[in-house]
Amino acid sequence: MSTPLDFSYETRPARVVFRPGASVSATPGEAARLGLHRVLVVCGSRGEATARAVADALGDACAGLHAEARMHVPVEVADRAVEVARELRADGCVAVGGGSAIGLGKAIALRTGLPLIAVPSTYSGSEMTPVWGLTEQGAKRTGRDLAVQPRSVVYDPELTLALPVPLSVTSGINAVAHAAEALYAPDASPLVSLMAEEGVRAMTAALPQVAAAPGDLDARSRALYGAWLCGACLGATTMGLHHKLCHVLGGTFGLPHAETHTVVLPYVLAYNASAAPQAITALSRALNTDDVPRALRELAGSLGAPRTLAELGLKEPDLPVAAALTAKESYPNPREVTANGVLGLLTAAYEGWEPRRDAA
Repeated sequence: MSTPLDFSYETRPARVVFRPGASVSATPGEAARLGLHRVLVVCGSRGEATARAVADALGDACAGLHAEARMHVPVEVADRAVEVARELRADGCVAVGGGSAIGLGKAIALRTGLPLIAVPSTYSGSEMTPVWGLTEQGAKRTGRDLAVQPRSVVYDPELTLALPVPLSVTSGINAVAHAAEALYAPDASPLVSLMAEEGVRAMTAALPQVAAAPGDLDARSRALYGAWLCGACLGATTMGLHHKLCHVLGGTFGLPHAETHTVVLPYVLAYNASAAPQAITALSRALNTDDVPRALRELAGSLGAPRTLAELGLKEPDLPVAAALTAKESYPNPREVTANGVLGLLTAAYEGWEPRRDAA
């Protein structure tokens, strides 16, 4: 006998513009639509040239460019950006770049209430969520606040043409992680599940083509489309063990964000598989496989992504510390989270063992 449908789904106001060249051609119009006249453009050092082009397109509507975004949004970096926004009397913010830039834009929005426009250049998905994160004294705090949800998202696949293949792959698997956890989230819904499965299918089909031909705009467009869907899943549901574990590894041990998601995801899915059969079934369809953890690990590895936490700089004595920190937090997950269970998962990911269901 099937289980009756029982779910809630809340839509959030957001506008998406998706087309090649939109970063320059559409961003000024999006700022005008929001009634903004003095926007602060924020980015990281690596994306400054792209952000400068967006700032130039904004013309007199740009109050300044702040290129100090850093991974995991250290609180002192956020403090400085808020100062700059206030000094320039900015009435809005445009974040150009990956998760670090958009995260900094969100920090500004959280503190000031300024509307945010996101112009993503990676597949992180942060632009589709009301989730913010700040790192202070080695600990990453996250929260949800509609004030940080970008009012407008400008997707320009041309911006991703310069994204190096290794980062394209890990950023793409990071997006897949959003969809995977949305499939077993306590607040999942049929619509989110459809977006999640399609997002995983689109992203994992596009990544090999992106790796083979980084300048293929069609492949880049389909990867960015997949990232949009996966990001929307992240924004609509509550994440579980995978995201909490990656926050610990990134915030406390300084591991790189997308690469950490890429290494950890197959092992978390193996850990949760027995408690989330419907999610695994959906992922099996999207990946056309009967072994989801192994297929994801092989896909990432075949495209040159790191396979172990040791490669990312984690040390063996860090494993029990990370396991204890992860287990003491409270968050929903389909399978009970214990320090021993997480330690087994982390050990497998550290050594690069084959991810096996319930091995942890």
